[in-house]
Amino acid sequence: MADRRGDVMRRMAMMIGLRPEKVAEYKALHTEVWPGVLARISAANIRNYTIFLREPENILFGKWEYHGQNYAADMAAIAADPVTQSWWKLTDPCQIPLESRAAGDWWAMMEEVFHHY
Repeated sequence: MADRRGDVMRRMAMMIGLRPEKVAEYKALHTEVWPGVLARISAANIRNYTIFLREPENILFGKWEYHGQNYAADMAAIAADPVTQSWWKLTDPCQIPLESRAAGDWWAMMEEVFHHY
């Protein structure tokens, strides 16, 4: 169902590994995410964004709702943002991309197979 602007909400999710020696650092970074990073996420029509950590496997699971009209353009705007790029210089070394991810992806996207309101 589209909203007044024509946006359709899509639930999305992704996974990535977390280096065991970086768990504490990653958690600390996410206790105070930079305001500019959060603003860019919101401007890209992302809402209800959550990252979960499964230990001891050290797998991160991110989920969010996308409420926009052009996901590719919104993701490109995030990637082009200098504040976000600086943030990723801190978070990326903590992560271990899954070998099964799509070419060009850092996190591995997931398919929604069930949802219950």
